[in-house]
Amino acid sequence: MKKFYERYKHAIPLFIYAIIYLSWFGYLEKTVKRPANLIHMNLDDKIPFCEVFIVPYLLWFVYISAVVLYFFFKDKQDYYRACTFLFTGMTVFLVVSTLWPNGHHLRPAVMPRDNIFSTMVAMLYKTDTPTNLWPSIHVYNSLGAHFAVFRNEKLQRKPVVHIGSLVLCVSIILSTMFLKQHSVFDVLTAFIMAAVMYIVVYGFDIVTIWQNHRYGVRRRRIRQV
Repeated sequence: MKKFYERYKHAIPLFIYAIIYLSWFGYLEKTVKRPANLIHMNLDDKIPFCEVFIVPYLLWFVYISAVVLYFFFKDKQDYYRACTFLFTGMTVFLVVSTLWPNGHHLRPAVMPRDNIFSTMVAMLYKTDTPTNLWPSIHVYNSLGAHFAVFRNEKLQRKPVVHIGSLVLCVSIILSTMFLKQHSVFDVLTAFIMAAVMYIVVYGFDIVTIWQNHRYGVRRRRIRQV
């Protein structure tokens, strides 16, 4: 039991944060029904609705889960980097949604076509309200997942994985706009936040800095004892 705990104890922060995030987000979805702050850009009106993008939009859940699980089992250091990147952005999103409730009126009143993809989009609209949108976590987390794949030393020797990750990342980002789930403003601000976090997590390598500080403090305590 002790060996199992030592091997997988890095899952604890993931489970704790999942509970916090889902509870907080669920509360926002129930309480924010008619936000006073509507997000809109003129470019939003020029982007057509395209229901086929529901496929990459839903693949986002598989993409993010697969990346996190891969690093959980294969590379603990990059797992911590990925979690730091994702959790920080998701927390910023929750705080913004709490202090500045937002939404949009971009969704089509009637589906322009009747097909399996339109049916899937209609189901998505019923479960996911057009509120709590800024910045787009679909976009931010997709960028975070791709950065994690791109920066990993082992995966750098697998160009097919890099290309596949990039294609999926771009498709997901486009899907948020073509499905009228997000404004271009949500997407652009998600890119800005992702750029800042990339510098912090991979440029400054804040995870390694924190670990070195933590181990340094621990060594000093052992010497004092």
